Amino acid sequence: MQTENVSSLERRLDLAVPLAQFEAEVAKRIQGMARKVKMAGFRPGKVPVRVVEQQHGQEVRQEVLSEAISQRFAQAIKELELNVAGYPRIEPKPAEEGGSDMVFSAVFEVYPEVVMDDITEVTLERPEVVVSDENVDKTIEILRKQRVIYTPVERAAAEGDQVNIDYHGTLDGVEFKGGQAKGYTLVVGEGHALKDFETAIVGMTAGESKTFGMTFPEDYHSKDLAGKLVNFDIKLNRVAEAVLPTLDADFAKSLGIEDGDLDKMRAEIRKNVEREVKRRIQAQLKETAMQVLVGAASFDLPRALIEMEIERLRRIAIEDMKSRGMKMPESSFPPSMYVDQAQQRVRLGLLLAAVVQANRLTPDPEHVRMLINEYAESYEQPEAIVAWYYASPERLSEVESIALEESVVNWVLGRARVIDKVVSFDELMGNV
Repeated sequence: MQTENVSSLERRLDLAVPLAQFEAEVAKRIQGMARKVKMAGFRPGKVPVRVVEQQHGQEVRQEVLSEAISQRFAQAIKELELNVAGYPRIEPKPAEEGGSDMVFSAVFEVYPEVVMDDITEVTLERPEVVVSDENVDKTIEILRKQRVIYTPVERAAAEGDQVNIDYHGTLDGVEFKGGQAKGYTLVVGEGHALKDFETAIVGMTAGESKTFGMTFPEDYHSKDLAGKLVNFDIKLNRVAEAVLPTLDADFAKSLGIEDGDLDKMRAEIRKNVEREVKRRIQAQLKETAMQVLVGAASFDLPRALIEMEIERLRRIAIEDMKSRGMKMPESSFPPSMYVDQAQQRVRLGLLLAAVVQANRLTPDPEHVRMLINEYAESYEQPEAIVAWYYASPERLSEVESIALEESVVNWVLGRARVIDKVVSFDELMGNV
């Protein structure tokens, strides 16, 4: 038994199904059905075989043929020690004159051989961040702003104020979609509206109306408005200024510090910030390590795996939209949208598998427990979260996969040339 190379990964294999054996199995199954099948006009078990053959023969023949081909294909790839990617495409071949077999071609892909270059000369940077008191202070300010309340004031609107407005927009004297609203609330300067629109509100007082012209940006998402001059009529209904919560015991209690101790609050915030810093550093190292792996190996990707990944990504996107209450036709998610992402994921998956297999890496139970403990730290009852993970093989398997990926990252870091680079807290957090 031999395979024919169709391409670098595609193979063709002939499978023979003996006709006599096939017909005997079909006859056997039809006879078995005749003893059980219920059919109008006949007593149970008394349906003639020829009638069963007429009603169910095609279905039985297809079932028997499919099973025979599957069995022979499985046996062949086992004997040839082939690592098949995806499912085979079965094609019938013309029967030989006087032949006693039905012959089919199975066209399929095999996994590529992943051979990696030496990475010991590759240099990568490992971010190094020290969390300062100033960083903790900034985080506290962010938490205060997240709990802001707005109090009505009798003065002109300024940046940072929350305003309530009515507005009516026209393009060449005609209303345009999305250009009208009553009782619309926004915070001036937060960027939820175009800058020119927000700037026009500054200086207005409650009850005041204003008309102004504004040009939409050239890259505006609506092509009908991009680069166009429109006119807006605005009426300001209310101005409210931001009032941040006082940094006191009540604020600490709102963050889960039961006794309201501010020192405990700062210590807990520092702990959370340091945990987030660690997570971001690990994420950057993982991304860098994956780039190193991609650059160290070049190989063809099985189309079957890419197609399966494209469909998986499409289903995730479709279900995500449904969960948000957004009804969109599946045609809004064409496969072409996901080709690049699918190729990247398949390539990384094959690289990770190659490193794991070549180095016999396994998820270390202590590493898995450490990850679960880290996840549980942010909950009020960490012990319950730990038990929740270990109570489900599926949930535990997800953490084991993460631990295995981190083992691959550590494998890369252990071989490449690693340079520690001090970066600022803001740079790591993406604030620069």
